[in-house]
Amino acid sequence: MQVLSAGHIYLVDDDASIRSALASTLERQGFSVTPYASAAEFLQNATPVSPAVVLLDMRMPGQSGVDLQAELASHGWTTPIIFISGESLPAQIVQAMKQGASDFLLKPFSMQALLVAVEQALEKDRVTHEVLVRTLAVEKLYATLTPRECEVFEAIIEGKTNKQIAESDGSAPATIKLHRSRVLSKMQVESAAELIALTSNIDISALRLRILDVKHPLAPERHH
Repeated sequence: MQVLSAGHIYLVDDDASIRSALASTLERQGFSVTPYASAAEFLQNATPVSPAVVLLDMRMPGQSGVDLQAELASHGWTTPIIFISGESLPAQIVQAMKQGASDFLLKPFSMQALLVAVEQALEKDRVTHEVLVRTLAVEKLYATLTPRECEVFEAIIEGKTNKQIAESDGSAPATIKLHRSRVLSKMQVESAAELIALTSNIDISALRLRILDVKHPLAPERHH
């Protein structure tokens, strides 16, 4: 995924005049903008970049904005979506928000409201991307730990001391101290505080399961 210093906006709206006006305004504000006339055109041509936001018309001919939102989610596309619409049913708005829409703007909306929504969505995407990059790095390092070191790793990020870890499983404090040292070394940090910071906002349970799947994949069924 390409990483941009500013922000990119995918503008999806079937109204050519609105696409042109919004694209011009947003580009003057320093954003890069790629316009699309339909959901199908977006799906066919859009390339993931970050930070970015999808500025999406809710009601379009063919695939609706809410349908596109659902399809993107099914493909793991996490770019925040801001819906814009001149007329939408309450049920559509509720569905869009339940599916994780970043914001909803009813036409006509002020440029100030749009810019605030865009900046908030871009910041959300920056954070999401940063966590993803850290997660991939942590996963690679975590995979080098032994099963016992994994246990100590999780105890460390829970804030437990060597004494607390030793008391919880009957180990000698000196043994835990050795395991802690090895964990910090393998995770390439100098202290427990650094390890906690490195793993903040990362789903360690999911990470553990992914590592187990790689190390011990399910054996194929045998047919007789």
